[in-house]
Amino acid sequence: MKSPELVVIDNSGANLASVMAAFDRLGVRAQLSAEPRRIKAAQRVVLPGVGAAAHAMALLKRLELAELIPTLTQPVLGICLGMQLLMRYSHEGDTQTLGVMDADVEALTASVEFPAPHMGWNQLEPRSASPLWRGLSAGDYVYFVHGYGVRPMAHTSATVRHGEVWSAAVEKDNFCGLQFHPERSSAVGAKVLSNFLCWNP
Repeated sequence: MKSPELVVIDNSGANLASVMAAFDRLGVRAQLSAEPRRIKAAQRVVLPGVGAAAHAMALLKRLELAELIPTLTQPVLGICLGMQLLMRYSHEGDTQTLGVMDADVEALTASVEFPAPHMGWNQLEPRSASPLWRGLSAGDYVYFVHGYGVRPMAHTSATVRHGEVWSAAVEKDNFCGLQFHPERSSAVGAKVLSNFLCWNP
C-alpha cells in the first residue's frame, strides 16, 4: 500500500469537511481516517478539532490513537482543539491530554470588551521565523473560535491578543498547532496550510 501523502484524523469534528475542502483547494486529496495503521504510515497528519477536550480525548482513546499520536515522527498539525490536545492538560473538563508539549489549556478571561469565547477575525503576530509563516506578514488576520487557550510559552511561534496575549500557534519538533482555523481564514489560512505541506522540521 502506498503511504498516503496526508491523513486527516477522523475524530468526528464539526470542521472535518471544511479542512478536507481546504486541502482539496490546494490540489491535495487528503484521506480521512481513524485507522492507526494508516495514520502511522502517512507522510503528514492533521488533527482537527471542534468541541470539548474531555469528549475528544475519550474518542481518541477509544480509537486507540491517544497513545499513537505522541509517537508520530512525521509532520503533525493540530487545528484549534487539535492544538490544545497536544498540551499536557486542559482545564476544560479536568482532562489529561496528549502531553506532546508541557503546557496547560486555560479558560479565556472574559470581559465586556473581550468576551469569551474569542470568535472572529484577529491579527496573527509571528514570534519566530518558522517556515509556516513564509509569505505572511505580522498583523495578517485569521479566524478564531475558542473559549480556552494556551498562554505564551517556550514553544509558542505566534500569538494573538484578545484582552490578554495567547498562543496562536505552537511548534515542537515535528508537531505544530494552530489555535485559529486556517480552513476558514481565506488566503492567509490557505498559505499556512500550503506551508505546512512543505514543512520539514
